[in-house]
Amino acid sequence: MSYAAIHDKLSRKETVILDGAIGTEILRRNVTWADHQLANKPEFVRGIHEDYIRAGADVLSTNSFQLCRRALNNHFRDDAHRHHIGAKDLDERANKLLAASVHLAREAREHVAAKRPVAVAAAVTTLEWCFRPDLAPSVEQARNEYKEIFQTVKDAGADMVLLETVNSIAEARVAAEVAKSLGLPIWVAFVCDENGRLFTGETMAQATAALEPIGVDAILLNCAPPNDISAGMKELAPPAHVPIGGYAHVGRFDPPEWMFTDEYPPAKYRDAAAQWKQMGARILGGCCGTTPDHIAALGALR
Repeated sequence: MSYAAIHDKLSRKETVILDGAIGTEILRRNVTWADHQLANKPEFVRGIHEDYIRAGADVLSTNSFQLCRRALNNHFRDDAHRHHIGAKDLDERANKLLAASVHLAREAREHVAAKRPVAVAAAVTTLEWCFRPDLAPSVEQARNEYKEIFQTVKDAGADMVLLETVNSIAEARVAAEVAKSLGLPIWVAFVCDENGRLFTGETMAQATAALEPIGVDAILLNCAPPNDISAGMKELAPPAHVPIGGYAHVGRFDPPEWMFTDEYPPAKYRDAAAQWKQMGARILGGCCGTTPDHIAALGALR
């Protein structure tokens, strides 16, 4: 299993490089993100994964952000409305695309990783919009939905789960419990504000105290500007007893897509990541707006 090699690196306190953005990289290459391009342009998605492996990534995240049954169903009034006006395959589409996202990452690994160990992480975010903790479903609903999602990606061959852009301890806890019950390693990545706190106001000390007893394999920070990640890292590093890391976004959110800016070219992003490493981070990667060039630049921090 490819995660074993990643676990060993972290045990030796080596730096592990996570890949960069997938969705915004698709946009940057002038292709729409419709259906995540998992059905229409699978070779295109596979090619981005391959570029990240060539850039030095030790962990590939699948192209599955916000890909779940709930995200599709939210477009409709209710089940009857969906069946009345929606496409005929919507009941099965999310899980088929989830499995496809894992298969494409695995294929990329087989094509270009040679014998270098690269883990495939199923990228999953909160069940509702990641910046809105007030929209979260009940614990029981979340447990059932995460079980379906995690079982799907496990059956497809994912080595681990990357639960990212998480906005509350409650949802992180239930997802982590489900992943561990299925025997899946899980990294939990929280989105933090400019003060280094969760969007609920909860602290990183509270997050580590809640998650470490469950057996999470790492706690990270993501999907915030580099300075916010630095603020969060100051709060996360002191109480953490598991490996920690960070992967920031670069650019601006311009709903419904992403605005690319030149604020953080690869060398400047590497310098920001070097600060996180000095604070204790052992997992470094990139979120929205980052590219294979940003990930290649992180190689200097190994």
